[in-house]
Amino acid sequence: MADIVILVLFLISGAITGWIGVNWLPQETLDNITNLRNLKIALSGLIALIGLLIAFLFQQFRNKLTKRIRTMPTDLLVSRSVGIVLGLVIATLLLVPVLLLPLPAELFFVKPIFAVLSNIFFGVLGYNLADVHGRTVLRLFNPNSTESLLMADGILTPASAKVLDTSVIIDGRIQALLRFGLIEGQIIVAQTVMDELQKLADSSNNEKRGKGRRGLKLLNQLRESYGRRLVINSTKYEGEGTDEILLKLTSDISGILITVDYNLSQVAQVQEIKVLNLSDLVLAVRPEVQPGEKLNLKVVREGKENSQGIAYLEDGTMVVIEEGLQWIGKRIEVVVTGALQTPTGRMVFSKASNDQPPNKFETTKASQG
Repeated sequence: MADIVILVLFLISGAITGWIGVNWLPQETLDNITNLRNLKIALSGLIALIGLLIAFLFQQFRNKLTKRIRTMPTDLLVSRSVGIVLGLVIATLLLVPVLLLPLPAELFFVKPIFAVLSNIFFGVLGYNLADVHGRTVLRLFNPNSTESLLMADGILTPASAKVLDTSVIIDGRIQALLRFGLIEGQIIVAQTVMDELQKLADSSNNEKRGKGRRGLKLLNQLRESYGRRLVINSTKYEGEGTDEILLKLTSDISGILITVDYNLSQVAQVQEIKVLNLSDLVLAVRPEVQPGEKLNLKVVREGKENSQGIAYLEDGTMVVIEEGLQWIGKRIEVVVTGALQTPTGRMVFSKASNDQPPNKFETTKASQG
């Protein structure tokens, strides 16, 4: 909406400037013009187009500046702002005696040109000085803060805000990550997520109602534990569905979207939005098993292939055991032969250890046959 307003303002300003600007032409030129109205219309259209072009360039500059300010450390933003303000103050003080100089009417343009150039020069000078020495001045106000020093030197960067989607709130593991300090920065919950949780909590379906109530209970616990760190964002976006709104919100604040929705995380990556999928995180921190490693597992069920048995590691990883059907319900020692990473998780392949005695029931059955 703001972009449209900017375009319209520049367009109208250009048209008005062109219409009024005809009157600034020399009187000799105006006397030679036969149709002054057509000239005003043509000049208004031309200046309006130029204003529209300037509006597009201004929008590009504005978007880049906004994005840079959002990612800029606070101390650097403050020091640069103070530097620019001091530079403009110095320019104004130096400009006063120049404005008081009695200049001929033919040189009336010197004063405004000098005012513009001096403000630009001293503003840029103040910005550059603050960029080089501003952080050093800010350190004097808090010299004992190691984190502030590291951030000032660019070694540390401010923690990005984390945007939670509905699935990760219902999942509940985000609470443990926050408790152990693995998630930093502000925790942002969009109003559309709150509405979705409330809708689930009011559902006639028992399963959906349980999910909605569990999510709302988790948010209440986070509010009690982290107070103002948890922020409910009520910004309204034009879009269809909660996922689209969350992507726009995360992009606007340069934050990180946290989810357990595989499809949403893939869309975020395509749009170059930072995303953390808790399912990927769980897979990344699972203990690795190497070929040749021995494990003591309980065979719980039959596999897809004949004579295969299935067991599980403590983290839920499925282990396929060759010729493991005969040990269903028993705990045996197996040797890892390989592993396969799939989009849904990891699968480990193994076989019974040579030291594992055969199942007596199967041995007896085979000899009777």
